[in-house]
Amino acid sequence: MDLHDLGEFGLIDRIARAARRLGKPRGVVIGIGDDAAVLRCRPGEDVVLSTDASVEDVHFRFTTESPRNIGRRALVANLSDLAAMGARPLAFTLALAAPGTLPLRILDGLVAGLLHEAAAHRCPLVGGNVSAAGATSITVAVVGAVERGRALTRRGARPGDRICVTGRLGAAALALARAEQGLGRLRHVPTPRLGAGRALARIPGVTACIDISDGLGADLQHLLDAHGLAAELALASVPRAPGFAARCRRLGIDPESTLLGSGGDYELLFTVRGASPSTASLSRRLGVPVSEIGRVVSGGKGSGPPPARGWRHF
Repeated sequence: MDLHDLGEFGLIDRIARAARRLGKPRGVVIGIGDDAAVLRCRPGEDVVLSTDASVEDVHFRFTTESPRNIGRRALVANLSDLAAMGARPLAFTLALAAPGTLPLRILDGLVAGLLHEAAAHRCPLVGGNVSAAGATSITVAVVGAVERGRALTRRGARPGDRICVTGRLGAAALALARAEQGLGRLRHVPTPRLGAGRALARIPGVTACIDISDGLGADLQHLLDAHGLAAELALASVPRAPGFAARCRRLGIDPESTLLGSGGDYELLFTVRGASPSTASLSRRLGVPVSEIGRVVSGGKGSGPPPARGWRHF
């Protein structure tokens, strides 16, 4: 059975019934079933919005990854944007476009993956849209909330700030390289650092933040470009997946360029003013390992490896 057999309204009902099994969380006044959803923030909060599209043969391939995994990664990419702003999730909407020949087992897998992450991170599906298309695409819009005036941004870094990163980098690149070389299905799904982002938003001295979606080099450049800054980057200090260099060599990819240029880890890259808090203190407060990998300097004074290009669509 495929989407042609189900029809537009049957598809909407199928997704809605799956979403309703998760219940109606606090903060959702009106969910699926009206022209728009109604959400309620807590007093003293600002609303945070973000959207991303996952497109077949651009961001995913059904030949190398299960539909469930694709759905999970699609929502994680958006939740990570909320994490980078220090926000908590409220809800998400889904715009699904697909060919009428898409089998229902694939559709059900995509929805199951989205709803798995939705349940894990308390971010319910509250509406969306469906459309016929030549290829499958999943466009997610997330809504979050952050304490008023406390949202993290990319624009606060200054010379002398320490550059820090959560977790380890490279696991997403290794998993993708294995799948593209036919060495197994892509099963890796990063964890959006929502708790760490909310903790960062409460720490004085955190000056800028971004999630590593396009690669360390490219995303670090986003933090620096806002004020024409540069970085002294200690590549040896960049935390990486276990056995990273050896695994890169086995896959025939360069460890340094992969570490700098490959995205999809969704760790948080941020800058901190002064020597305190220490990385040990940051790790405790964020609940995830934190590593210092360099310092922000005035434009033209940077040293270390040049930022890699990273992922770009055009």
